[in-house]
Order: sequence, then C-alpha cells, then structure tokens
Amino acid sequence: MKITIFGAGAWGTALAIQAAARHEVLLWARDSAAVAEMAATRRNQRYLPDTVLPDGLALSADLAAAIAHGRDGLLIVATPMAALREMLAALPDSAGVLWLCKGFEAGTGLLGHQIAAAVQPRLRVGILSGPSFAQEVAAGQPTALVAASGDAALAQLAVDAFHSERLRVYTSADPVGVEVGGAVKNVMAIAVGIADGLGQRAGAGNLLPGLNARAALITRGLAEMLRLGQALGARTETFMGLSGIGDLVLTATGDLSRNRRVGLLLAEGLALPQILQQLGHVAEGVYSAPTVLARAAAAGVDMPITAAVVAVLEGRLSPVEAVELLMGREARPEH
Repeated sequence: MKITIFGAGAWGTALAIQAAARHEVLLWARDSAAVAEMAATRRNQRYLPDTVLPDGLALSADLAAAIAHGRDGLLIVATPMAALREMLAALPDSAGVLWLCKGFEAGTGLLGHQIAAAVQPRLRVGILSGPSFAQEVAAGQPTALVAASGDAALAQLAVDAFHSERLRVYTSADPVGVEVGGAVKNVMAIAVGIADGLGQRAGAGNLLPGLNARAALITRGLAEMLRLGQALGARTETFMGLSGIGDLVLTATGDLSRNRRVGLLLAEGLALPQILQQLGHVAEGVYSAPTVLARAAAAGVDMPITAAVVAVLEGRLSPVEAVELLMGREARPEH
C-alpha cells in the first residue's frame, strides 16, 4: 500500500517508521531544509533524535508529489490541529484520509470531522487515536490504537496499513466519541500535572494533592469527558475504550506527556509563555482548553475541572486557588 503522512513531527515520524517496514511510505514536511537534513542524517533531529529512519522511508517537501504518492492508498494528516483545515482543503476529494491531531479547532470550536464536512464534504475521513507516545511507537514498543470512521472500509484500510505485531489497531464507528476523548484528555492531563506538581512542592499551601487527588481528577475528568461526548452525540462505550480512559490515563500520568508537563511547570510557578518556550513542541491541551469549555457551555454541560484549568492558563487563578476551588464545591451525587 502507498501511504503519505503529512507532518514530520514526533507522531507522524513514528507512524511512518512503523509503516515503512511493510508499505511504500512517504513522509512530507513543509520545511525543505528539515527534509534535506533528515534525508542526509536519516534522523529527525528535532523530534526523534535517537531513532534511525528506515532506508525505505521516502522524504519530501513537495506537497503535490506527496499527495500523488498516497492518493490511491491512504493519506494521513499528522499536523497540529491548527493546520488540519488547510491540509484537508489541499487534498483530492476522492481520497481516504485519517488525521492524528486531537482537539477542537480554535475559533470555530469544530472537531476534525466537522472541519472535513465543511471543507471537503466528499472526502472519506476518520481519525487514528489512542494511548500512544511517539517515542515508544518509533522504538517498536507494543501500542494499541483505534481507527474511527463512519466509513467502515476506511477504518479497515487503517488496520491494513498499520496493524502489526507491535501496533494493534482496533476499529470504531464513533469518530465523535474518539475525537472528544482525544480533545478533553489533554486538558485533564494539565489538571493532573498541576495537582502532582503541587504535591511535590513545599509551601504550596494547606491542600497538598497526592495520589488520592490524582485518582479523583482522572475519574472525575472522565465524567466530564463523557458528559460532553454524550451532548455532542458520541456513544458512551467509546469513553471506556482506548481513546477515552486509555488515552486519559496515559496522558495524565506518563512522564512523556507534554500536557502533563505543562501542569507540572505551572505548579512550579512558571508563566505559560515561558513553559511553551521551554517545551519547544505543541501541547494541544493549552490551545484546546478554552474551546472545550466554550463547547461545553454551549451544550449546557458542567465541566468544573476544565474551567479551573482554563482559569489557571489565563492567569485568573493560581494553581493552589484552583485546587481550593474544586475541593470547595458542594457535595452532590456521583452519577
């Protein structure tokens, strides 16, 4: 199968490395200098410096050539959410396309499938998601993902492309649920990072979160994810799967999580611009948190953890104040 992956960040590169063992894979990046460096060194020095790119993995900065390579096979958009609209608009309307980015589009509040419907309604589209750190996928460590699409043949094409002894791919007919899970879990990872960071910090106040608080945040964060998903038409069972609880646990607790790292650094008292500069990579939760909260408000869904994260990101609450606010809420039934 011919596969083109648009976007040579960590996740796009990792997936390209795994697929190149069995398919004709082309990895596209808009930066021609970066492509030239990868071709010369056979490494992605910025995102995966410790992983060698397979000899069979083609590299290109030519968008037209990249589209032509995979248009009769599978096209994968691995750019950040902010570039998804632009990428979809550039693709032929007969293609089968999956994206890897997670979140709501800033400004419009749209999920990926809604962007596709507005930009290229004839595209066959879906999302490939699940609990997956790029470094582990690139290293060939066991990982499970879910390919979600209303087009069963496209979901199966994702299985044919990526399912292997090291990468297990399940299918789902609920792209809405998979996308909501992928968007909200990043926000919750920031919340857990804040709590964990405060728990490690002397002088953080009387409320020092520990492992109990982490478990509570993950559980109640899942409840927020589920409420929003149901309001937007998702299936409940999706949130009990890889793109729901699976991705939430990984992103909220894993040391490789950029969103968790944002929370840890906020708890240390660093300003958000300084944190983002230090990360050097996109942390989608920072950009999607206000949009998640806005979509929830429009749907009449209460998301107190999300609201607290947004308030911290915007500087209206300190991390300690956010914890105090959440702990001071009135008691209520769990379900």
